[in-house]
Amino acid sequence: MSFADEFKSAVTPRAALLVIGVLALQLLFIASYVGALHHPKPKDVSFAVVAPGPAAEQTADRLKKLSGEPLDPRVLKDEATARRQIMNRDIDGALLVDPKGTNDTLLVASGGGTALSRTLTELVSEVDAAQKRTVKTDDVAPASGQDFNGLSSFYLVVGWCVGGYLCASILAISAGSRAANVPRAVIRLGTMALYSIVGGLGGAVIIGPILGALPGSFLGLSGLGALVIFGVGAITLALQALTGIVGIGLAVLLIVIGGNPSAGGAFPLPMLPPFWQAIGPWLPPGAGTWVARSIAYFEGNSITRELLVLSAWAVVGVVVTIALSARRRTPHSSSIDLSGTSYGRGIGGIG
Repeated sequence: MSFADEFKSAVTPRAALLVIGVLALQLLFIASYVGALHHPKPKDVSFAVVAPGPAAEQTADRLKKLSGEPLDPRVLKDEATARRQIMNRDIDGALLVDPKGTNDTLLVASGGGTALSRTLTELVSEVDAAQKRTVKTDDVAPASGQDFNGLSSFYLVVGWCVGGYLCASILAISAGSRAANVPRAVIRLGTMALYSIVGGLGGAVIIGPILGALPGSFLGLSGLGALVIFGVGAITLALQALTGIVGIGLAVLLIVIGGNPSAGGAFPLPMLPPFWQAIGPWLPPGAGTWVARSIAYFEGNSITRELLVLSAWAVVGVVVTIALSARRRTPHSSSIDLSGTSYGRGIGGIG
């Protein structure tokens, strides 16, 4: 057999398409990460002004008109309200104007992301300097000294997400992309649930008692980890049941390429470009990072929407996985890997 014949036999159209798909994922990875993170700048950051009388509206108006509209200021009645709203994660910072002098106070929360708190400090300091005023910073929810740049929450959630889609991928590769029947699907999802509980506990132990990187509720972080892992794992199982091996790539596209750079890890959401700022809260890495930071630094406040988002991913994954397992297979329904061999049935696998 000639080399040309060997080449035609070895490189099937399906294999070629899968390689092209991997190349596309690689290029999308570069575009997404660089696009999201190469030039962070604040835009419409939720911000408050506390000042006496007309000075409040005047200061808010001056901040509103800053070049590039970095702040979205509103007037609050007193310092206590500003502090409460920061802890509730309604605002990211507040300027307390000194009515009797020229020394103002800036309230920030580095636990929500040190990059944003530093940016607010630099921005407000420049504004006050132009008015011949000075400003001191008061960190209402400071990041832990063991949490450099406030990144521990993000990396914790990324680790949980990686565990979720890798475990689901291994289950599919070893036992078929789609469960043979509903009981097998339930067993597969049950295995994913058990793995999620152990993974959530393990991550919380490492980030808390072992490394001391994050404060906050150990049980809260453990539960969050289990939900993140299971949500990502369930949606990965569903994507594989729908598309076979391509589902692994779709999970990477969703979680790694779309979710990680938009999660608000290195740079909080108000510093990301509009596209990534819009999708971040609705993907598991972004929702998980927000909840982890809230548990660690904000007394568990403002997490309802994000927990619902994570739960929705889990529910959709479970429903689709079970629904597809109930469909009768055709003789040609098994998935094909790069070498052209079937892996629709696993040998000795789960499900």
